[in-house]
Amino acid sequence: MPHFKFKEIERAYGFDEVALVPGDVTINPDQTNIDFTVRDYTLSTPILASAMDAIVDPALAITFSKLGGLAVLNLEGVQTRYENPDEVLNQIAQTPENKVTSLLQKVYSRPIKEKLISQRIGAIKQAGAICAVSVTPVNAKRLTPIAKDAGMDILVVQSTVTTARHISKSYRGLILPELCQQMSLPIIVGNCCSYSAALELMRTGIDGILVGVGPGAACTTREVIGVGVPQITATLHCAAAREAYLKESGKYVAVITDGGIRTGGDLCKAFAAGADAVMIGSPLAQATEAPGKGYHWGMSHSHPALPRGTRVRVGTTAPLEQILFGPTSVTDGTQNLIGALRTSMGVCSARTIKEMHKVKMVIAPSIKTEGKYFQATQNVP
Repeated sequence: MPHFKFKEIERAYGFDEVALVPGDVTINPDQTNIDFTVRDYTLSTPILASAMDAIVDPALAITFSKLGGLAVLNLEGVQTRYENPDEVLNQIAQTPENKVTSLLQKVYSRPIKEKLISQRIGAIKQAGAICAVSVTPVNAKRLTPIAKDAGMDILVVQSTVTTARHISKSYRGLILPELCQQMSLPIIVGNCCSYSAALELMRTGIDGILVGVGPGAACTTREVIGVGVPQITATLHCAAAREAYLKESGKYVAVITDGGIRTGGDLCKAFAAGADAVMIGSPLAQATEAPGKGYHWGMSHSHPALPRGTRVRVGTTAPLEQILFGPTSVTDGTQNLIGALRTSMGVCSARTIKEMHKVKMVIAPSIKTEGKYFQATQNVP
């Protein structure tokens, strides 16, 4: 008996489920161009450090900028709530697991101090570094004028899920076209994971979009509220929106895959799926310069009623420069991320990031699954 389907379920893919196909011509890795441009700024390292307190403080932002990347400072974190944030960070690192969520809720209940916003941005600018800062949509109207006066270069407006339209009876939401006109500087907005949401956000006049809902190691959005799309599929959808908007308007909006990237292999796959740059959290939290003291926690962990995030013990493994450029001391792909990208591009016949977008991708079992299969077949008589 025929019956109607209630809904179709689309198959979505994460990093472990796909692989890149080598090209017909190989290229020396040092002849690849990995520059990332967002409006007037061109970065030689197409990596953004996540706007999380365990990853970015002014000192790391300065170091990261000197290495060619862009570290995003969280304007709603401990750096702008406490005169001495290191004391708070030490306390978070030393608190037992069963008490850390309540501690974080308490820590982030302290009000944001406007003078500290100016001080932190001033410290980054005085060192000659590019200064990017992050705010949530609800606080954007209040904090962005202060940050602009202090000298910020790039604004990131970020929440778990951001859309161009927001329905509320209690307040007038952030109007992104108005913000773009007021700021007159590069604006990156996130996070999203669908073609339609990305296209609508691009039409507001922004310069970059963050892709990723629920994939990060310190994020539990999928567990707590059931929302998220695996990163390969999410990036493909948003990259398709970028191409459609480019044809529609002539403006190229950067796609930045944010979350879930743990190794060089993940990073390379993100670019092949259409990313112009990536935003990384946990791997950078392992740097000796990271302020999290070997820990990493999600931005939503401190929600007063529904915390979504977990403090993750990532350890301290290497200096930031080694994580980005090597030489690697491990074989798990967590160091020399830029070397991995250049090598992958060379193997896949891609001279530039845009050529990397064209690299063929196939559905494939994870390396671990393949390895188990290989071992099993060796025992078959």
